Amino acid sequence: MATATASSGVPPTRRDFLYIATGAVGAVGVGSVVWPLISQMSPDASTLALASSEVDISKIEPGAIVTVKWRGNPVFIRHRTPKEIAEAQATPLGDLIDPETDAARVQRPEWLIVVGICTHLGCVPLGHEGPFDGWLCPCHGSQYDVSGRVRHGPAPKNLAVPTYAFLTDTKVKIG
Repeated sequence: MATATASSGVPPTRRDFLYIATGAVGAVGVGSVVWPLISQMSPDASTLALASSEVDISKIEPGAIVTVKWRGNPVFIRHRTPKEIAEAQATPLGDLIDPETDAARVQRPEWLIVVGICTHLGCVPLGHEGPFDGWLCPCHGSQYDVSGRVRHGPAPKNLAVPTYAFLTDTKVKIG
């Protein structure tokens, strides 16, 4: 304790040590109170597990629709036939309530992935129903085509396309 400080030339005292030690203990105390408060705001493990979902699509036959869960909502994965792809691409945008091309809704033409919730009141539409062989909402009659675009009824928007990526030719990651 007999050495002088470089800046002032005054040797440190016992009081200086107590100030530094008290500040350090106070900082640790504040950190131990704040850390749990910040930590509790992050999502729990079950929520993080639902953030994305990997689906094996190798067993889905052409023309079939499979429903999987993602974030607690149904997601429709449709393996479209060449005929369905041609119909979806040939649909004039003027015939659509919410105009959107088929190419803007799919990454690969043979695979359509949409959130299975009607955009009118949140019902779950039935697959391979209605005059467009897409989906039909049984509650209020909204009709969707093979690209998930609303064609008739009170629904204002097309079925939503979730964020997804093809990991391999047989596996897709939703979310």
